[in-house]
Amino acid sequence: MENPYRRTWAEIDLDALVQNVKKMRAMLPAGCRMAAVVKTDGYGHGAVPVALALEKYAAFYCVASAEEALNLRLHGIEKPVLVLSSVIGADYERLIAEDIRLTVFTMAEAEAVSRAAQRIGAVARLHLALDTGMHRIGMRPDAEGLLLAQRIAALPGVQIEGLFTHFYRADEADLSPAREQLRRYREFRTELMRRGITPQLCHVANSAGIMEQLGTELDMVRAGITMYGIYPSKEVNRSRLPLCPVLSWRSSVSYVKEIEPGDEVSYGGTFRAERPLRIATVSVGYGDGYPRMLGGRADVLIAGKRAAILGRVCMDQLMVDVSDIPEAEPGSRVTLIGRDGEEQIQVEELSSLIERFPYELICDIGRRVPRVYLQDGQITGTKDWFSDLYEDFEQSRRAKGV
Repeated sequence: MENPYRRTWAEIDLDALVQNVKKMRAMLPAGCRMAAVVKTDGYGHGAVPVALALEKYAAFYCVASAEEALNLRLHGIEKPVLVLSSVIGADYERLIAEDIRLTVFTMAEAEAVSRAAQRIGAVARLHLALDTGMHRIGMRPDAEGLLLAQRIAALPGVQIEGLFTHFYRADEADLSPAREQLRRYREFRTELMRRGITPQLCHVANSAGIMEQLGTELDMVRAGITMYGIYPSKEVNRSRLPLCPVLSWRSSVSYVKEIEPGDEVSYGGTFRAERPLRIATVSVGYGDGYPRMLGGRADVLIAGKRAAILGRVCMDQLMVDVSDIPEAEPGSRVTLIGRDGEEQIQVEELSSLIERFPYELICDIGRRVPRVYLQDGQITGTKDWFSDLYEDFEQSRRAKGV
């Protein structure tokens, strides 16, 4: 299959994804399952292709919304799917019928799920969220939380399948806060089991937890950012888990021109040439998710060489200095993230230039950027959004005779 895209595209190396997951699985004790976190469309990589590539390695998939869970089912993914967030007001009956696991931590939502399960004659499998310190979601690990868990477990039509919490400081050099979270979790779980509630799947470890071996002795871990070849922070010990970057972002040169001393480049004239320069226009901009703040700070790669961005990044284009890259011409490939020859630009490099979070940068790569999927060095599939249909609007217009 030939790459059909020329303006800009993201390449997703599914082999690198699988290698990262295999390395993490090798760090786990026997019997510990792995849940692959594919929320936010697989951190911008594509939830469905990622999930399909990991079918042999992941026991669960984790998402953040009911819609994300149902989309996996729509694409024939049958393995268990857990929604990690509250889904208040969602179509509980449909979610239960699709055997999607729900997170609960309030009586009101648990009762609503119970009623929905009884209406369709099914059992809703629930995971209790425990707040051990992050204060985002979850019941407290105290006597009140234990009583709440008991009341939820007693509801008809529900089964407490899991109990989880989330590390919020496991990616720091000082692991004492994470260890304290784990202690609170274990104490709550022990008391819960003493009261006759025994979740089958106890899970705490996220990507940083896997790397630090915190909570990996439990039933399951939740692998997120490290699957995609990005480290949770600068403070984790990278030697424990050598990762392969999964995403590369490419574009093309659309125009090459010469400018003279004193000429200004891009909005606001923030760059003024001090000598004659040869500059190239690249067909990508902040409308595609390339951060505007990288203007005047970052480089791109052309013909295996670095080219500095000149002036501000525009919505759809940016300009770079190719004075020392004679190979640059219209149609030349441009690498925004990834490797070209001996040079490489990683997500962490770009995020550090503008003090943004690496996760944020990849999640912000927009729908206008097609995804191209690679296996064994060959394109195995693509995804773009260029043929979006707005059926409801079209039907309404036709009904009105417009």
